[in-house]
Order: sequence, then C-alpha cells, then structure tokens
Amino acid sequence: MKKQLLIIFLALSLTVLSNAQTVDDAIRYSQVFYSGTARFTSMGGAFTALGGDFSTLSQNPAGIGVFRSSGISVTPQLYHINTIANFKANSREDYLYDFNLSQVGFVANLINNNSSGTGLMALNLGYSYNKTNNFNQTIVIEGTGDRSSLADFWAQYNNGYILDDMSSDAYLGWRAFVIDSVSGYYDQWATVYSGYGSDASLYGQTITRYINYMGYTGEHAISIGGNWSDKLYFGATLGINRLSYTSHYEHLEATNKDLPARYSDVAGFSDFRYTFDYKNTGTGISFKTGVIYKPMEILRLGFAFHSPMMYRIHEEAYDNITSRFTIGGIKEFSNKFEGFDYNLTTPFRVIVGGALQIKKIALLSAEYEFVDYKTIKFTNAGDDDYDYSFKNQQIKNSLHSANNLRLGAEVRFDKLYLRGGFSYYGRVWQTGELNYNLDYNAISSGIGFREKNISFDIGYTYMSNPMTYILYDTFSETAASDIGINRNIFNVTFSYSFGY
Repeated sequence: MKKQLLIIFLALSLTVLSNAQTVDDAIRYSQVFYSGTARFTSMGGAFTALGGDFSTLSQNPAGIGVFRSSGISVTPQLYHINTIANFKANSREDYLYDFNLSQVGFVANLINNNSSGTGLMALNLGYSYNKTNNFNQTIVIEGTGDRSSLADFWAQYNNGYILDDMSSDAYLGWRAFVIDSVSGYYDQWATVYSGYGSDASLYGQTITRYINYMGYTGEHAISIGGNWSDKLYFGATLGINRLSYTSHYEHLEATNKDLPARYSDVAGFSDFRYTFDYKNTGTGISFKTGVIYKPMEILRLGFAFHSPMMYRIHEEAYDNITSRFTIGGIKEFSNKFEGFDYNLTTPFRVIVGGALQIKKIALLSAEYEFVDYKTIKFTNAGDDDYDYSFKNQQIKNSLHSANNLRLGAEVRFDKLYLRGGFSYYGRVWQTGELNYNLDYNAISSGIGFREKNISFDIGYTYMSNPMTYILYDTFSETAASDIGINRNIFNVTFSYSFGY
C-alpha cells in the first residue's frame, strides 16, 4: 500500500518534545559572565573589593556604599563573535555583530554625613540593569558524510518502535521518504542511503548545518547599601532576571549519487533539509549581599554571596523537513509542539577579593569566585507531573564546581585613566565528558576620562573558548565538530554625578 494511504489511516501518537531540557540548557542559564560599564569590563570585572561602579550592584552589592553622591550611567555595547568550525577535514568560518545595551542605572544618595567621619556616613539606593550573558552566535558546519547521516540517527534510535511510537523527527523523516521500514518489519528502520535496508552504503553526501542562537540574560538589580565610618561598606540586592533564548538550526544533506527507488512514484533522491527551532523565555529572582572592609587606607577586602536564581521558564518548539526527488518532487512536513513551563534553580555563588589602592595613582584588584554547578536542579511548574529526577542526576554526574578568577588594574594620569584586566571562567564538565576542556579566557583594556561631574569610558574585551558540537550520534560514529569561538566586545559608558 502506498505510503500516502498509510498516512491517512494511521492514528499517530507521536513522541513530542515535552520536558526536553538538557544539561546544556542547565549550564547555559546558570553561567554568568559579568558585564556592565566600560570601566568594569576593562578591568576584568574584578570589583568585589572596589565598588563604586554601577555594575557592582549585580556582583557585590556593598559596592553601592562606596558612592559619594547620586549619579546616572548608560553603557551601549558592540558585540562581535567569530566562529571557526572544523568537520570532516573541512573548515567553515562565520560571524555576526550585535549592538545592545550592556548597562543603564542610577544611584540616589539618601544620607550623606561625610563631614562626621564616624558612624553611618552614607546610605544609597540604586538600580542598574546589567547584561549577564549574550547568547547571539552563528555557526556553519560543513563536510562529507562518508560513514553516516542524520537519517541513520533517526532510524537507529527508533528501531524497536512501531510508527505510532516514533519520535517526532524520525516520523517526519519517514513522511519525507528519508527513512522507511525494513522489508518484512514494522519496527525496524533504515534510510535512503542504505537502500532502505539493502546495505547499499550510498554515503558521500555533502552535510551542511547552519546554526543560529539569539538571546541574552540580564539582571535588573535593585540595591541598598551604606558606608560605616569609611571602614565598612555593606549592601544587598534584589535581582530580577530576564531570560530570552532562541535556537535554530538547519541540517542539509545533498547527494549526486543515483539512489535506488523504494516506491514507483518516488525516485531519484536529491537532498533533504531538516530544521529545528525552540524558544525559551523566563524570569528569575535572586538575593545578593556583600561587604567591603578597609582595614587600612591602601587595602580593601570584599566578600559577596549570591543565592540560587529561581527561574520559571516557558518553552516552545517547532520542526520541519523538506525532501526532494527527481520523481515525486518536493515533500514538506512540519510539527509544532505545545508549549510548556518548568522551573530551574541555578547554583549559589561565593566571591572573595582584595584590592590595593596606591594613593590616587593606581588600583590593583583580584578576586576568586566559587560556583557549584552540580547543584543545578529542574523542577515542575504548575500542573506538570514530569519526573525530573533522572535529569537532575545527569547534572550531578556530568558537572562539577568551577573556579573563576578575575584581575584588574588602573593607572591614573591626572584626568586620564588607563586600565587592563584578565578573567578566567573555569571548566564545569567532569573529566571524560565531551566538553570537559571547555573554559573561557578573556583579556581586556580600556581608557577613561573624568572632568568633575562627567566621566567617559571606553572598554574592550577579547574572550575565547573551544567547544565540541555533536551533529548526531550513530552506531558507526559520533559526528562532531570542533569549534573555536572568539568574541570582541566594545563598551562605551557615559556617567554623570550630581555633586562633586
């Protein structure tokens, strides 16, 4: 019976993409790459013991106590990312530019007793929006499928399942004649490249994958803090985080070989294109507190604690396939999944730092951050009764704690300031995992100018990391690409202080 008739009469119960969260999702929404003002980024973000910058409201809330007066600040950002993907002895490069808002905020000086010298010398209230992660990225992967295909992944991982119980992507592949059942079986599947089970081994197709990620995480930090006797600075922040992430990829396989026909009305397979999109949006809340202690004029010590972030996330997904044949024309099918919600709890953070202030000539700052990614947890939202225990165990088995380091320096020449910094965000995957060597290194520099109430700062950061990306996994091979990712980030900050 023709496949078209089977489609009409089958009552499908497809496996949909509900509760499809992965360890990668958990990491993506838990990692924080502190950004903000140009001064903050050009000094590597090493401000836990310094304060006095709008970005510290998201890092060490005690930094708001260092402000001597009210002020406002805004920081536009130009973000450039370049990727080089190696796959099957082939290399493809891609890039994108993104102009966005890195920081905007204000500080209001509620109490000012600078003349007293002891007791509560200042109390400040502030708000700052700080970008904490930029997901924008494009990748192109291309090579020759000499041993396998995405269609093999669909077929092999659905062996043992009848059509009604197949996963959605495999079902679309079946409708598009890219996979089909092996003759004489209802639960064994093969592909057009194997002659639908004849072991013809007709590989050699060109594989191209276009990947596009868009989105960000950003924090609205509402803070209050003060200055006690110019020795102890304290503060607390309520963080309201917004999350937006869109993932889109197109997987194209094209062949010049004359592949055998399975049906009289469909022959001469040319290519297929599979696309998958999903979108996450969410809101999270956290609490942060910190102190800065100045035991002597030259030395400052800082400490901050960040509670876990409690996110509620909404997810939607969509996939589509198009195949082409010289006989039978174009086949196109799609599926949109019903949206659902889930909760994500990110790890707590502890930051300690120290800084040296050499009169009004220079600053040196260093800090250490501890984050335990094993504590990330998915939980149900609303009436969802899905059991997340297996996925949470995967997180514990795959991840470990990370150690992050940030260094910064500033030298003053009258009204001109020169800055530099370095930051390292440590490995989060356990040894033996595919991306166990994934870490992030960043170097930064900047220049600033201050004239009484006005300041103007420019900062540049170069950040790089390696990554291994799996296109699909089959019995014959894991099709993976080694990718180098480089970012060039430019921040420009305009600040004004009410009082001098």
